[in-house]
Amino acid sequence: MKSSGLTKVAVLTADQRGSRRAHDRVPEALALLDRQVGDRAILRFDRTVGDEIQALTDDPACLVEAVLALTRLGGWRIGIGIGTVETPLPTSTREARGRAYVAAREAVELARTSPTDLAVVRHADPEIVGAVPYGGDQVRHAETALILLRSVVARRTPEGWELMDLLDADPSGKHAAASLGISPSAVSQRLARSGREESRRGAELATHLLAGLIGGG
Repeated sequence: MKSSGLTKVAVLTADQRGSRRAHDRVPEALALLDRQVGDRAILRFDRTVGDEIQALTDDPACLVEAVLALTRLGGWRIGIGIGTVETPLPTSTREARGRAYVAAREAVELARTSPTDLAVVRHADPEIVGAVPYGGDQVRHAETALILLRSVVARRTPEGWELMDLLDADPSGKHAAASLGISPSAVSQRLARSGREESRRGAELATHLLAGLIGGG
């Protein structure tokens, strides 16, 4: 991070869908995000206004894992804004300013008409050498990768997520079968339905494309 001026980052803003008809799910989301991405965000996830949460990061893998966590919970509209923020940064995302925040606000509004309630917007800053206008193929490709990833994991059942957790801790299918009290063949069937390999590759692709946007001027 620069000591003063501008620096390039991504801001993820998530808005709870149907919040007027449902209970407040912000505490649940913040707890899960804290476990999943924790201090990998430069400014950690926090409630901004009402049922909205937000964080700032320059780590593309952190963005992808946050998207996966919110998809697991269900009921969240997600906007990712990429651009500059003013430095030095404050201690809370609620107090930060910059083009990345404007882009995230646009993205979460665009997400209302997205196939999976997710959008990515990039705002270039003329003070950053090599900056390009927001939009374009780079943004569309990153957004598409995240939409497809979200579509795959949104179909995963709670049992499927439980298996993913076990395999993340220990990749042995036999150990997962023993922990779940099911046969190895049942693990294989559940694994296929959960789209583990598809989601792994999708996450790698999305991370690569987001890295190009955040680091590409």
